[in-house]
Formats: sequence, structure tokens, C-alpha cells
Amino acid sequence: MFKIITLNANGIRAAERKGFFQWLEQQNADAVCIQETKAQQSQLEGNPVFFPFDYNYYHDAEKKGYSGTALYLKHKPDEVKTGIGWEEVDCEGRYLEARYGDLHIISLYMHSGTSGEERQAKKDAFMIKFRPYLDDLAADNHRVILCGDINIAHMERDIRNWKGNLKNSGFLPHERQWLSDLFALNYKDAFRLINQEELQYTWWSQRSRAREKNVGWRIDYHIITNNLADQVIDAEIYIGEVFSDHAPVVITYQDLLK
Repeated sequence: MFKIITLNANGIRAAERKGFFQWLEQQNADAVCIQETKAQQSQLEGNPVFFPFDYNYYHDAEKKGYSGTALYLKHKPDEVKTGIGWEEVDCEGRYLEARYGDLHIISLYMHSGTSGEERQAKKDAFMIKFRPYLDDLAADNHRVILCGDINIAHMERDIRNWKGNLKNSGFLPHERQWLSDLFALNYKDAFRLINQEELQYTWWSQRSRAREKNVGWRIDYHIITNNLADQVIDAEIYIGEVFSDHAPVVITYQDLLK
């Protein structure tokens, strides 16, 4: 088996204080994808807790205290791609990829458009540019596991108050269609291949006791190529402890490195 965990940490140091790494020790994960580290690697060095596996990688945003991604890997990768090669994305540390032969494990922190039109425009531009990138990987019959905070709730059942959010970033028609098109062709929503339960969310507003009431959004994903669809064994969102305003998405696959 091969277990992959993804979490938007909303600050890796804050998640550490809330017990994330203690929980992680018990998970026997093979790969962990982190988004929104909000730290520079130089600020973490010297504290081994932030380097929990044999192979640990960070991609920092240029702006301190902002964005950033990480990968913690049990197995040595053949290659690590720090950034996607697009300056407007890489300056914010949004993309980190490990490769094992034809297997790509990606930690992605997609833009949020909630702060205004400018950020929504950046998100839209990224989606337009990113789609051909993903299609090219699938066309080469590579195996892709794209993990991360996509900042889009796909279906009505993926957001508790869907009627009240129809005009809000993260549930806009064109955003949802972007995912629908992706899932209709070369990719699948790994979580929904296994878990069809209702009220499954990965993010909650920190206002109005939203988490306590489970008024949430499912915006964190494992997006996988079709050739991995039959490799998904188990999928869950861990809500037993609170490490962030997001929850870890834990998916177990058949052994991917055979």
C-alpha cells in the first residue's frame, strides 16, 4: 500500500503547535503534501520536527509569511521539480513535484479569489494555463497524483451552503466547470471514487462556529489520472483533531512504486 496525505496547514509552524507532526508520526504515510506553509525554509532549519521523513522539500514564496508548499517523502524520488516554471506562480511557492519514474506526486496551492477581482483574475489565468499542462502529462500516459488546496468546491454536495455561495469565488460556475471538464476526460476525483458519504468537507470558515456546525467546503483534493483509478483503496478526511482551518485528506493506494 502507498498512503498519501494532503493538508493546507495555514502556517506549518501553527500546525506543529496544534499537534500535526505528532499525529503524522502515527500515520505510516509514504508522501505528505503541504500547502500554505507560510514560512521560509531557513526559519525551520535546526528543528527536525519540520523535516519528518528521509526526504523533505520546501518551495517558499518570496514574500515572507505567505503561501508556500512542501513535500515529505519516505522514498527517495528520482527528481524533484521546485516550481512549475511560471514566474507568476513560482514567486508564490505554489507548486512542488516529486517524480518516481512515470509517477508524479504534486503539491499544489491554487490561488484563492476571495480577496478581490485581481486575485480571481490570477486564479482564472492559472486554470487556463494549467489545464494543457495536465493534459500533456496524461497524454504521455504518466501517472499523476495532484494533491492540494484547489480552492474550488465541485458539486453542490461539496459545500454545505451552496445556494448562498453561487456567486462567490470557489463555487463560481466556470470554476466548477473547470473541474467537471478535467474529471470528464483524463482525471478523476480520487476521494469520490471511494467515498460517497454526504457532509464531507475539508475547510471551514473560522467565523460563526462553522466547523462546530460542519458548515464547510470540500476544496482539498487528490486529482489522479485515469490510469490510477483502480489503485485507490481507501479515502477519508481526518477530523479527529484540528491542525488548521483545513483537514487532512488521507488516501491509500495500491503500491505505486512496484
